[in-house]
Amino acid sequence: MAKIKVTQVKSKIGATARQKNTLAALGLRKLQQTVEHEATPQIEGMVQKVLHLVSVER
Repeated sequence: MAKIKVTQVKSKIGATARQKNTLAALGLRKLQQTVEHEATPQIEGMVQKVLHLVSVER
């Protein structure tokens, strides 16, 4: 399966608790932090929910 790199580019201050929990579940704790995940439907859905806070490289 393909890998995707997810980088947090905007602050989670002002985000809803659900969006903050999604960022934590993706493994993002700091701005400009990058994590790599398999491109599963679950991960893709999580990324879609916080797309305004992250950038994605496929």
